[in-house]
Amino acid sequence: MRFSSIIHVLGILLIVTGISMVFPLICSQIYNEGDQLPILISAVIILALGLPCWWFFRKNHELGIKDSIFITVFGWILVSSLSGLPFMIHGSIPSFTDAFFEMMSGYTTTGASILTDIESVPHGLLFWRSQTHLLGGMGFLTLTVIFMPHGMGGLRIFRAESSPGQVMTKEKIRPRNRDTMVWLWAIYLGLNLLETVLLCLGGMSLFDSLCHSFGTVSTSGYSTMNAGIGFYDNAYFDWVIILFMFLGAMSFVLFYQILFKGDWESLAANTEFRWYIGFMLFFCGTVTWILWKEGTYSSLTDCIRYATFQTTSLLTTTGFATADYEKWPQAAQMFLYAVCFVGGCTGSTSSGIKAVHYAIICKYMSVSVKKLFFQPMSVVSIRLNQRPVDSSIVDLALCLFIINIFMVLAGGCFMVLVDDMDYVTGMSSVIASLMNIGPGFGTIGPSENYAHISEVGKWFLAWNMLVGRLEMFSALVIFYPSFWKK
Repeated sequence: MRFSSIIHVLGILLIVTGISMVFPLICSQIYNEGDQLPILISAVIILALGLPCWWFFRKNHELGIKDSIFITVFGWILVSSLSGLPFMIHGSIPSFTDAFFEMMSGYTTTGASILTDIESVPHGLLFWRSQTHLLGGMGFLTLTVIFMPHGMGGLRIFRAESSPGQVMTKEKIRPRNRDTMVWLWAIYLGLNLLETVLLCLGGMSLFDSLCHSFGTVSTSGYSTMNAGIGFYDNAYFDWVIILFMFLGAMSFVLFYQILFKGDWESLAANTEFRWYIGFMLFFCGTVTWILWKEGTYSSLTDCIRYATFQTTSLLTTTGFATADYEKWPQAAQMFLYAVCFVGGCTGSTSSGIKAVHYAIICKYMSVSVKKLFFQPMSVVSIRLNQRPVDSSIVDLALCLFIINIFMVLAGGCFMVLVDDMDYVTGMSSVIASLMNIGPGFGTIGPSENYAHISEVGKWFLAWNMLVGRLEMFSALVIFYPSFWKK
């Protein structure tokens, strides 16, 4: 591996992280709650580490695929480690393990928290906590690619950080990779700005509107309130956030085609988008019907509102909550448990298995049954977006699904042994971390958090967050001995 080039890129990553602390520093200065110095010291430390790495290795511009994977995995770990400094220096989160967990949860858009009293944390630190969602939502390294020297291998880094489904469908906005990153971030920031304006118009403060927008469009889930979105008990806020959770889990390529090319037909032609809509309608409708049938809420409109919000939140891997769904009927909880395995679209800010992989797997099963029982001599291809899909792509989708299920089962067993917790919490903690959802079931439900989990359990779940955010393969391939061989 080319370690000089790796150090150069990591230096850029640290510089971007340090400079981005300017915004929470401004926020801390406005509210003046004693968190200015911790943020400033942290920014100086991070810049002091990043600037020499960037400057002394700036002439090394070669990156291979192994280098890109190493940067992707180690870069997320490095930034999460250093980003916890403001909390540790201030004392809001004195433990390094807890600070690392909180920051990894933020950058990977998981939304799992160890904070037991969020509202007691100063505004500047809360803004930094939510800003990690903004930075990580589009993929932190995609921002770094914009500032990398031309031709350094940004495409390899982008692919190492992207969903396999995004690579398999070969979706691309612009011929040049840097231009693609700029357009993606422009659309992403535009959605954040629009939601902030809408929340402010509904009466939410600018600070809370920004923080909740960061957590919504990035499908992350950090709130500035202990009770989350449920604190407001406002139908207008709920529906605005539902809309932007839905948009955040859409492919950003579709946004580009619609907004800048006027190609609305691409929505109908996109196989994954149709499956995404189908999943959304089925689960929202089913949970609404269960709540209405069981009389959980007094009116049908309330059933629709709460069921749609919670289902959308879990399906898009956002993790916001407006109600304690563990008090809902068991049937509704079962469907919410199942929806955690879905995820949004490739090329979006959401995590999870993704709708395109379910589309490929279901089409593969249908074709296999036809060949086995009805048309044994036929050659039938699987199609996405009206184009045939290569067999290697089908293998990739099957592999991704199998690895997810295996990691959930093995991880659940590990958590039960390490933390002596009940099996519901053990399984749910791994699902919520691996799928980057945040809240789950049991003692990590919507009214609980992860503070009670042991240090070993937190490190294991933090690793699962990273594996889920990098869509399995990039984070797992480093364990192959052949990866480290020349």
